[in-house]
Amino acid sequence: MWCNYQLFNFKLNNFIMKKLAAKLWAVLMLMLVSMQTMATDVFTSNRTDFRDESIYFMITTRFYDGDPKNNVLCWDNQEAQMSTKDPCWRGDFQGVIDKLDYIKALGFTAIWITPVVQNASGYDYHGYHASDFSKVDCRYQSGDGKKSGDVMFQELIDKAHAKGIKIILDIVLNHSGNFGEEHFCKEFDRDTRLRNQADINACMIPNLETLGSDYPSLQPGFQYQRRLAMMKNTDGQNHDPHNYWHHFGNFNWDLPNRWWAQIAGDCVDLNTENNTVAEYLVKCYGNFIKMGVDGFRIDTSGHISRLTFCKQFIPQFAALGKQYEDKRLNKAPFFMYGEVCSRYSGVQYRGQDNLSPFYYTWKAPQNLMDQFDGSQSYWDTQEIYDTGSGYDDKLMPLCEKDNANSPESNNTFMLNGAWHEPDYSQSSGFNVIDFPLHYNFGNAATAYGLAKSGDMKYNDATYNVVYVDSHDYGPGSGSRFGGSDAQWAENLSLMFTFRGIPCLYYGSEVGFRRDVVIDRGPNGPLSETGRAYFGGYITGDVEASDFGEYKASGNVAASLNHDVAQHLIRLNKIRQAVPALRKGQWTSDGCTPANGGIAFKRAYKDSYALVALNGGATFTDCPAGTYTDLVTGKTYTGSTITVDAPNNQGQVRVLVKDWTGGKLIDDGAFIYDTTAKSLGDQTYDGNEEAGTTWVDEAPLMPVSVSLSPAGGTFRTNTVTVTAEVSEDATSAWYQIEGQDKVDLTPGKPVTFTIGEDMNFNDTKTVTWSVTSSEGKEKTGKVTYTKVDPNAAITVYVKADKAPYIHAWTTGVDGKNLTGSWPGKVMKGPEEIDGAKYWSYSFDGVENFNVILNNGSGAQSGNITGITSDIYLEYDGGKSAKKIDAPVNAAAKVTLSPNGGDFEKTISVTATLSNNAKSGWYKIGDGEQVALTPGKPVTFSLGADMMEGESKTVTWSATNEEDMVKTGTAIFNKKAEVVVPAPTGIFAYFLAPSDWSQVDCWAWNDTDNFTGGNWPGVACTKTGVKKNGLDVWMWKYDGDLTTAPTMIIFNNGGGQQTKDLAFENGAVYNRDGKTNESISTGINQVGSKKAPAKLKIYSINGVKVAEVGSMADAEYILAPGVYVCGGKKYVIK
Repeated sequence: MWCNYQLFNFKLNNFIMKKLAAKLWAVLMLMLVSMQTMATDVFTSNRTDFRDESIYFMITTRFYDGDPKNNVLCWDNQEAQMSTKDPCWRGDFQGVIDKLDYIKALGFTAIWITPVVQNASGYDYHGYHASDFSKVDCRYQSGDGKKSGDVMFQELIDKAHAKGIKIILDIVLNHSGNFGEEHFCKEFDRDTRLRNQADINACMIPNLETLGSDYPSLQPGFQYQRRLAMMKNTDGQNHDPHNYWHHFGNFNWDLPNRWWAQIAGDCVDLNTENNTVAEYLVKCYGNFIKMGVDGFRIDTSGHISRLTFCKQFIPQFAALGKQYEDKRLNKAPFFMYGEVCSRYSGVQYRGQDNLSPFYYTWKAPQNLMDQFDGSQSYWDTQEIYDTGSGYDDKLMPLCEKDNANSPESNNTFMLNGAWHEPDYSQSSGFNVIDFPLHYNFGNAATAYGLAKSGDMKYNDATYNVVYVDSHDYGPGSGSRFGGSDAQWAENLSLMFTFRGIPCLYYGSEVGFRRDVVIDRGPNGPLSETGRAYFGGYITGDVEASDFGEYKASGNVAASLNHDVAQHLIRLNKIRQAVPALRKGQWTSDGCTPANGGIAFKRAYKDSYALVALNGGATFTDCPAGTYTDLVTGKTYTGSTITVDAPNNQGQVRVLVKDWTGGKLIDDGAFIYDTTAKSLGDQTYDGNEEAGTTWVDEAPLMPVSVSLSPAGGTFRTNTVTVTAEVSEDATSAWYQIEGQDKVDLTPGKPVTFTIGEDMNFNDTKTVTWSVTSSEGKEKTGKVTYTKVDPNAAITVYVKADKAPYIHAWTTGVDGKNLTGSWPGKVMKGPEEIDGAKYWSYSFDGVENFNVILNNGSGAQSGNITGITSDIYLEYDGGKSAKKIDAPVNAAAKVTLSPNGGDFEKTISVTATLSNNAKSGWYKIGDGEQVALTPGKPVTFSLGADMMEGESKTVTWSATNEEDMVKTGTAIFNKKAEVVVPAPTGIFAYFLAPSDWSQVDCWAWNDTDNFTGGNWPGVACTKTGVKKNGLDVWMWKYDGDLTTAPTMIIFNNGGGQQTKDLAFENGAVYNRDGKTNESISTGINQVGSKKAPAKLKIYSINGVKVAEVGSMADAEYILAPGVYVCGGKKYVIK
């Protein structure tokens, strides 16, 4: 400033030489006097150093509701939201605009708002669960739908700037939500109409190409696992081959691996070491820099390595800030600070510099920066799974090498009692929230003591953002600060006079929700948490003519009159008047506070101040000059100065060197000369906790074309698909791959057939398009795969030792496929290219899941959605992943069934594997029958065989490397099983192989047919088998004249069937009734109409029989797969 002053005088003399008018001369002299009076860097609307600011922090949706027509319920916890009339999405951008004058009246110059990008989760009102980083959330649109969220946000920025207030945007680089991300993994289309936002099924339209055609039918927990697997490879399959997310499993909060981990179920960790990811995030958030935001608060910064920040984000955001500086208030440098969470009593986090907040304020080592190559071409070479190490080959290990001890700095401290030019040559350009002070703000003395011992660790702690509590934590707890108004005043007095940029969490100015748990998740009303809605406390009118100068009425006046609010207004005025308080260095040398007090000196260039808190103090070695107390107006001189003050919490004395303005503030409840004074009218109107309305119109289902079935596999010769377009569409069409488009009429379903021209394992895609009444077009596609109905699905595992395999299916008919844990030992091994491969095949199942384990406790994660042969690699512990089939895998012939017992005749399907060059099968000593790769051939056995006779089917397969593999299967013809058919009320049960006892429980609305005491009565073992299972019979021999309506079979030891509808003479198994409409007609109550003949078709669509029931079909048809009534039946 001294150089500017000299330049000013030089120009002034030139003006004099040019004989300026006397009036202009007088004006210029007044300006000069004013500059001398106000010292250096006078606080004006032209401020550019971010340390000049004080920050008001809000959760936007919980601050003030300026547009009730856009209020929306979150998906979760809706009952609590409705009962309290408090929709989670309540506050809005209009509300912030409406209350800019309230924030200015408090004296705050900047607003930090929570993230604004499109979110998706059950409880996402806070904004930290992004699903699309490129858009402002649709729930911020105006209630009339005429202004998008982006338009409303631009209005907020512009109107805040017009009032001299800066906007700090909270952004998330570390993670997305768990509903995918629009650019990297599009799992959903978002319907943006407000009336649809409270209904997940109306606003989130699943992308079935990504999530699978069965996604809508899954239970919520399985839907979550499916969504997560697409991003993190948690099912052992490489769904994220470009590594847009980290695929790391368990982590430790106190180790660097917290940089790679998913910190919560709805925070899926992005791979910020990938240039593609980093560039996309910079591009998306760069759009907000272009809109004019003045700074970023960066969420979960401590879960990204410093090396990544210095390489991928800090220089990029700084460059964009410079490029678009015209958009910001006063063209100020773009400011960034981050949340390096460190909930610990010391400045250094648990003995580790590289996990501590201060570490991020320093540059990363250049030699490590030079080795950082996050190119997509590199990441495409990395196949990573959360059950393995979770690490890539280079980048993650490189980041963990950034662990050298941090340097120290005196940038924060005065030297020899004076300010000195700071050295920023090693500054990263990134600043941090002061978590150590925040954690220790139980009282001001503890926080101050921590700063004395640790400020040298930061590059410059005067840039630290300091708060007492926030939307996550209070000091040392998960609750908002529970201290009294006096304790709040004490903490605030330190924050606003000590080093750092002060920040206040919304509502703290009136003790809002004091000592209340901040975040309970979707468990109870938000109104009972530290994230409650505050708007009722600031209704009414307020007009601020300047920072801290206002007139107000209504509840907002009551809030502004609160003792703590008035204390803040005074502190903001004091801080804004003194550059040394805003950005000065500090020292405690030569400072002796009164008992229980705190004293320090602050200096910034030619601005110098002595500060005493909670009472008076004595200061020695004071620079020569006259010191004025801004609180009392008293003046002091001399190298030793003693100031007296009342010894109360929150009391402040600020003695400013060469101040000429006299007493700055009026006396208040905590800062005063001799007597405390409070404003009256601190009473509210009784409606401060009132509820509100929300968008309650029935959702409009989004325009779409529904296909049923929606893709997936089919095991019949053809599949019939129904296509239907929603009634509010204006036009639509579908197109089968290789065919012409077919127009659809809204509300009128059409059917078409797929599969006639397809071989097994062929796929066919159906594409569709629909146009809404708003003219928006939406497209989609689904894929159908034709599957051999007789083919088994084989799991191959590359492992040193035979693994155990545990397999199961999900859904309503979910079942265990491999018995009790740990499952079955896999068969093998077969050696391929020097490695051992083990296998296990599953018949009669289309989609299943497996876990591999070693039989001794160690197990892999879930490998889900297996629909065809799969190769896995297992390390014998926790790591299993999908791999490609080995290049030199032997060709094979799959026989289905692969031998075994049969009655009468049996159909066998032989399929030569796709990797074969040639292959054949033969029956007994018969002729070889050539096979074509991938095309099944069916033949029959049994017609020429006697009961008890066996036949061997031999096969051979040769692969492209001329490796020959052979195999055999033996088929045994058994005597036909005839199940006895008694009279009366009876049923059969095919018992699981591990059941040695079968009991029956049968009942209707009035009677119990099995004794009335669980587990019922014992069944009789018939001594015959059906489908390889023992047949047990229950027969009622009592006197009741009614019949059961329900039946349960159990083993007397805790295993049982579901409640099954009783049908006389029916055959049941563990999953339910195994045949259709079986009736003996003997001693039945009532009568039945004779059923129509059922038409039975082969798997190829040829009619082979007409029967009265499927039970009859079991006795007239050869074993095989048949179709009846659109359902598939297997007769063995």
